[in-house]
Amino acid sequence: MILGQISDLHIKTDGKKSYRVVDTAESLRRCVAQVNGLKQRPDVLVITGDLVDFGKPSEYACLRELLAPLTMPYYLLPGNHDERNALRAAFPGHAYLQQGGERIEYVVEDYPVRIVALDTVIPRASGGELSVQSMQWLDEVLAQQPERPTVIAMHHPPFTTGIGHMDDMGLVNPQVLEAVVKKHPQVERILCGHLHRSIQRRFAGTLATTCPGVSHQVQLDLDPQAPSCFVMEPPGYQLHWWDAQARSLVSHTAFIGEFDGPYPFYDGDELID
Repeated sequence: MILGQISDLHIKTDGKKSYRVVDTAESLRRCVAQVNGLKQRPDVLVITGDLVDFGKPSEYACLRELLAPLTMPYYLLPGNHDERNALRAAFPGHAYLQQGGERIEYVVEDYPVRIVALDTVIPRASGGELSVQSMQWLDEVLAQQPERPTVIAMHHPPFTTGIGHMDDMGLVNPQVLEAVVKKHPQVERILCGHLHRSIQRRFAGTLATTCPGVSHQVQLDLDPQAPSCFVMEPPGYQLHWWDAQARSLVSHTAFIGEFDGPYPFYDGDELID
């Protein structure tokens, strides 16, 4: 199984550029084309939040059109830029969006690795929070299949990153997730977005990671007083390969764009010097 992850699309409408710089729609078109063209395409794709920029129905209509060419199933979850009801209305064929009551939380059972989606959104706020009810639900879901390898997908990562302005809008109660995940060693990975960078940290006996943005990246600056800035570093996505023999998940970060190569290291049996 290959689980693909893209994140932080920030789609706008009418050709508008995000922050007057970033053509997020064109960035997503390139991403979709590249993922579709992979030699080993993902079996399924999870999209970890900030799907659009302002939660408008028109933005979700544009998002639906941009995602339509994908050749594999995909699952959506909201980030702090999203609006749950508008998202649900725009994707009526995605029945899983209707589960979980107010929050968009669900389980995907169709693959060797189970996918559990959590909703961290606080309406009209940049930071995130997990509810008591969500943690009770997660505990019950994980307890149902303790031997089944599982990934948890959510928008806000459950750890501080050292990028001060992003940590200021982070997850306010990661300890509640930590308490649940520690009880369930089958959790192979916690897949997150929000940071527009690839970042990893051990958390609750597993590995929590963030995915690069589809278009722009948050500047890597570990000064806690650094201003909020983005850079046009290469956009990216991640592929999480389930190694069934080793029973472990292996994660790769790839970049979106056209790059020279591939070039051989050897010419016949001889090393090229």
